[in-house]
Amino acid sequence: MLFLQLVLLAVLLLGGDSEGDSQEPISFRIILTTSFYSSSSTQNQGSAWLDELQTHGWNNKTGAFRYLQSWSKGNFSNEELLEVQNLFYTYTIRSPSTFHNHIRDWHLEYPFQIQLVLGCDSHFGEASAGFLQLAYQGSDLLSFQNTSWRPSPEGGSRAQKICSLFIEYHVFSEIVHKLLFDSCPRFLLGLLDAGKAYLQRKVRPEAWLSAGSSPGPGHLRLVCHVSGFYPKPVWVSWMRGEQEQQGTLYSDILPNTDGTWYLQVSLDVKSKEAAGLSCRVRHSSLGGQDMVLHWEQPHSMGLVFLVVIVPLVLLAGLAWWLWKRWKAHWRPQCTDFPSEQEPSSPASSTYLNPAQH
Repeated sequence: MLFLQLVLLAVLLLGGDSEGDSQEPISFRIILTTSFYSSSSTQNQGSAWLDELQTHGWNNKTGAFRYLQSWSKGNFSNEELLEVQNLFYTYTIRSPSTFHNHIRDWHLEYPFQIQLVLGCDSHFGEASAGFLQLAYQGSDLLSFQNTSWRPSPEGGSRAQKICSLFIEYHVFSEIVHKLLFDSCPRFLLGLLDAGKAYLQRKVRPEAWLSAGSSPGPGHLRLVCHVSGFYPKPVWVSWMRGEQEQQGTLYSDILPNTDGTWYLQVSLDVKSKEAAGLSCRVRHSSLGGQDMVLHWEQPHSMGLVFLVVIVPLVLLAGLAWWLWKRWKAHWRPQCTDFPSEQEPSSPASSTYLNPAQH
């Protein structure tokens, strides 16, 4: 029995062979931003994201979702998608009027923005209950937890008043509860299944080195560019042998238009210490083999001039000299014409064939 328990414990700790156990936590969230410019001017913007990948857009005029990936519909039917779409469109129509009507009571001042974030998470292949947060000018206002609205301490009296009003809208609370505890978890799991091939793909990075703007006299800024990799986790460092270099600077990991990522890593060193440095890249797509790029000191402009420009000038001069020699050697010589001072009679005149010149 002890042996069986140890085997079971090992399976649980190592995660077994289940593919879902190796999945990292991932979240799906919908963001709606309402901008209040005046009592008669309001604009809505909406989008949906799977972690940092945008999966949906939103047409604020028609209220229709735009599916940005071929698998963005998940496993929902058209009827279910239309139902969710109509719920959000109704919110964008009714919610602004609520804030307009309480502009003084809630101490709101034009222009201002209200942000709504709604979504859910997936841990180890299972979706959790959803979350909803409402913010005013970027600061938390209230949230929906379990089955009720909760004001944020940061929102003060404004959050208390808005929360009290939302609690009275029982139908609205029921709709939110269904979205967070039923629709969102089911949609997230269907989205992960439909986009499985895309989300689990591995794309090898491309890497190259360049010299950035000089940080000062006698110094170099070495830049390592890593682009086109997927998934996002990557390790990049400047190395001397097997030793990581201190003072390495990392840019943000930025998205490319094709869904891959880009990272820039730089290091400031003395010019005479640049030799022997290398940039090392580790990524899951490389199969355990690091990508290593060695820094090579760029040649000076004087050396480039001597090696490239001078031979070209010499070749051009030689070609010109040969052309002049050829032209002088093959110039026609005409000596058989009669002298202008000796008139010749028609009978004695000789007409030369042009080919005899």
